[in-house]
Amino acid sequence: MADLPQDIIRIKRDGRALSKGQIEQFVAGVVSGEFRDYQASALLMAIVLKGMTAEETAHLTDAMMRSGRVLALPEVQRPKVDKHSTGGVGDKVSLILAPLAAACGLCVPMMSGRGLGHTGGTLDKLEAIPGFTVSLDDPAYRAQLLKIHQAMIGQSADMVPADRKLYALRDVTSTVESVPLICASILSKKLAEGIDALVLDVKCGSGAFMKTEADARNLAESLVRISSAMGKPTTALLTRMDAPLGLAVGNALEVNEAIACLKGEGPQDLMEVTYALTAEMLLLGGLYTDRDTARARLEAAIADGSALRAFRELVAAQGGDPRIIDEPSRLPVAPHTHDVCYPSETPAFVESIDALSIGEAARLLGAGRAHADAEIDLSVGIELMKKPGDSVVTGEPICRVYYSQPDELAAALKRIENAFTFSPNAPAIPALVVDRIFSH
Repeated sequence: MADLPQDIIRIKRDGRALSKGQIEQFVAGVVSGEFRDYQASALLMAIVLKGMTAEETAHLTDAMMRSGRVLALPEVQRPKVDKHSTGGVGDKVSLILAPLAAACGLCVPMMSGRGLGHTGGTLDKLEAIPGFTVSLDDPAYRAQLLKIHQAMIGQSADMVPADRKLYALRDVTSTVESVPLICASILSKKLAEGIDALVLDVKCGSGAFMKTEADARNLAESLVRISSAMGKPTTALLTRMDAPLGLAVGNALEVNEAIACLKGEGPQDLMEVTYALTAEMLLLGGLYTDRDTARARLEAAIADGSALRAFRELVAAQGGDPRIIDEPSRLPVAPHTHDVCYPSETPAFVESIDALSIGEAARLLGAGRAHADAEIDLSVGIELMKKPGDSVVTGEPICRVYYSQPDELAAALKRIENAFTFSPNAPAIPALVVDRIFSH
C-alpha cells in the first residue's frame, strides 16, 4: 500500500531515511502530479535540512533517471564516455573536448544545458554557430554517433522529466544547495545517455557554484560514489574557477576561442584543463592505462589537425556552417567594442581577476540570463587581454568589451573594473587542477 505524500514528508522532516519504494513513489508522483507542487517543495526543503544517506541518494538518482526514456546504445562499439562540468565563467571545454576525444577513439554522447546567471551554457555557445541545431531525434542521434562518434544536444522532453519539474521547484524555493539533490539532478541526466563511464569537472572558487574547495570536494566525492555504485566508472577533477577560464567570455567569442584551441593556438590554462579532463576520459574508456601516454595522444590530435577535422564534422552534421572555422566573422559580431585600460601610472602585475564579477558583467551585456526564459545576445561578451601574473603599464588594455547597447556597457564596466586587482609583485599562480577523485 502506497504512503500518503504527507507521510513521506514527515519521515524526512523527522530526519529518518526514506525507503527505495517511498522515493520511487515521490518521483513518480512529481511526474504524474499526484505530489502537488507544495508537497514536493516541502519534501525538497526537508531533504535540504535533514540530508540524505548515500543509499537514499542512489535511489533518488535511479528513480529520476527512470522517470523517462533511458537510452541504450548497443550498436556503438566504441567506449561511450561523457564529461560534465558544474559550470563556470569562460568554460568552453566541452566544445574542444568532444571532438578531441572522438578523434582519439572514444564515442561522446553529450547532452548539455543552457546557461543561467553568470555561468555560460554549452547549448547557447553551440547556437552561436549559424544553423547549428541542438535538437536531434533518436534515429538521427544514433546515426550521428555511429558515423562521427560525437553529438552535442539538449535534453529531450521524454528524458528525465522528473528533473525538469524538480529543478523548477528548487529554483524558486531556495532548495538548490543540497548535495544529494545536486547529485541526483546531474547523474540522472548523464546516466540516461547510455554511457559507459563519466568524467566530472567540479569547480571551486568565486565563479563556481561551490565557492570553497571543501564544498566542491564533498560534492565530487558524492558524485563519484553514487555514479560508481550505479555501475558507471567515474572520475572527478577538482579545478579552480577563481579567474575566468581562457580569455573569452560570451557565446560567439567562446566558440572562436574553442576553434583556436583546436588549431593549437589556445590559451594555456584552458588547454591544461581540457587535456586533463580528456585524458581521464581516455583512461576510463580503456584506451590507455597511462596518463602521460593519453596526454601525448591528445596533443598529437591537436597537432595533426584530426581534432579540428572532428569539430568540422560535428558542426556540419548538426546543420551548422563549417565555414566559421576558417572565417570567424561568420559568427555573430557585436556592433561595438570598448577597451578597458590599466589606470595607474605605476607599472604592476595583474594579481587576480574575479570570475564572478566578469561573469556578471557578461550577463549584464546580454550574454547570460537572469531567468530561464530570458533572451540572450550571442554576439556580446568580454575578451581578457591580461591574465593573473601578466605585467601592465599605464594605458595598456586589460580587456575588450563587445556590446550592443550603451546602457548595457555602463552597467558592465563597473563590474569589470572591480574584477581586477593589481600588485607590484608577480603573484604565485596555483595549479588549476586541485585534485583527482576516483572510485577505488
